[in-house]
Amino acid sequence: MFLPTTKEEVHKLGWEALDVILVNGDTYIDSSYSGASVIGKVLVDAGFRVGIIAQPDIASDADITRLGEPRLFWGVTAGCVDSMVANYTALKKRRRNDDFTPGGENTRRPDRATIVYSTLIRTHFKQTRPIVLGGVEASLRRIAHYDFWNDKVRKSILFDAKADVLVYGMGEKAVLQLARAYAKGESVDDIRGICYIAKNPRDGYRELPEFAVAASDKQQFTAMFHTFYRNNDPITARGLYQKYDNRYLIQNPPAHHMTPSELDRVYDLTYERDVHPYYKKDGPVRAMDTIRYSVTTHRGCYGECNFCAIAVHQGLTIVSRSEDSILHEVEAMAADPEFKGYIADVGGPTANMYGFECGKKIAKGSCPAKRCVFPDACDLLPISHKRQIDLLKRIRSIKGVKKAFIASGLRYDMILQDEQYGEEYLTELVEHHVSGQLKIAPEHIGEGVLAAMGKPKNDYLTEFKTRFDALNSEAGKKQFLTYYLIAAHPGCDLGEMEALRKYSTEELNISPEQVQIFTPTPSTYSTLMYYTETDPFTGAPLFVEKDAMRKDRQKQAVTHRPGPAGRQVRRR
Repeated sequence: MFLPTTKEEVHKLGWEALDVILVNGDTYIDSSYSGASVIGKVLVDAGFRVGIIAQPDIASDADITRLGEPRLFWGVTAGCVDSMVANYTALKKRRRNDDFTPGGENTRRPDRATIVYSTLIRTHFKQTRPIVLGGVEASLRRIAHYDFWNDKVRKSILFDAKADVLVYGMGEKAVLQLARAYAKGESVDDIRGICYIAKNPRDGYRELPEFAVAASDKQQFTAMFHTFYRNNDPITARGLYQKYDNRYLIQNPPAHHMTPSELDRVYDLTYERDVHPYYKKDGPVRAMDTIRYSVTTHRGCYGECNFCAIAVHQGLTIVSRSEDSILHEVEAMAADPEFKGYIADVGGPTANMYGFECGKKIAKGSCPAKRCVFPDACDLLPISHKRQIDLLKRIRSIKGVKKAFIASGLRYDMILQDEQYGEEYLTELVEHHVSGQLKIAPEHIGEGVLAAMGKPKNDYLTEFKTRFDALNSEAGKKQFLTYYLIAAHPGCDLGEMEALRKYSTEELNISPEQVQIFTPTPSTYSTLMYYTETDPFTGAPLFVEKDAMRKDRQKQAVTHRPGPAGRQVRRR
């Protein structure tokens, strides 16, 4: 079923009122790829009555009041993407399109949507039920953070939104505990995976530099971020607190990772895989082209790329669904009359991390002084693509499935490091799971830039391309690699981008078009580098390009090359 969006739908379900109302910056897609939908379905599965208001009109009370007031709490999220990232390019130009808005025009999501929606609720419901923040925007802005669009350090979003609780990370466990505590009238202060505001610090928790100090002293801000980042593993983390004037932000330790069976239960819930009719009438939603027939196999990523926030949102531990759960979902998909036989993606944050994890990490938590796969894979990480190979073979055998593509990111260095199954896995990809182009993300080739990014050395890229091309030749296929690259990352100057263009032309035989300018988003080490212009691991000064025109020039150095009389031409 769809979650109700109007009172008429509430009454049709036999409900008199709602326990929880979710307010979402995306349109309402009933899909496991929508965080708001997952939270709603998990709550309903536990017996709570949940409704949803998507992309409410902020200029009137028509949308925000149409479901009334919830009995327990409001849940507020900006959507699947931080609203400032959704609304602006890396050069701070307004985006015209929005993949999560009916009709595709970027007119429905306000800047800083989490704050705006919370204010909208309090404007029209005085002394209302608790407002609970969640989703990527809230999660990554939960402590003092550098904001690229304001070019300053902002307070925890919990203060700016004047909300009651913030759920960070993957929120199913914390939200269920919140709902049950509110229903019983109990305190929520001990629930893992939440932040709240208190009059006093909490005994036994680690102190972060107070907001006024962190906002004015870059060394203190760096120290704050290190402590924050190192306290994200639920096994090793301690609670944190940070002073804001005469009040304190309290961050409880992270919620424990779901077990595979718990994750199965979330994905085994019934999702409509469609836009709710209330919103569907306003036009097509481009995101549906990708997510409608895609399958999530796992959560988490131990890649720890410095520009990526997955480490502090989904976590560094891989939790994989069972093969039976995944196959059940594919079978249900294949039974859909509109399914044409093509699965757009079988994967997760990084597709080929499915099915294995470090036993030491599972038992004792992530290592504080070393990373799992950078600069090379840890000897304790048992890299094996065996389970994914077997899974893909079983998916291919399901009646109605013509092709199951891998469109999520791949760590090609891990494929090469898997001495037992790496070659077999790559052969499987080439022969069955590439839709003409296989997407990989080397991001750059310069040694210093790769080190700043936390990405593997360039030798892996060269070897992987050689093997990929050879396997395609043997299979008689014309398939290609698509390379995602980043310009203007901290540590990168115009000379580095010109070297990247030369390498792309001479070694990869391409003129890349998939080049994006680095966007400093909250809660990443790369953003810390951008703000402080310092390597946070060594303290050494770091070149950072901050001029918009010169950033664009870095991108153009790779995506175009000078033609006659300076004319720009694109290689084909």
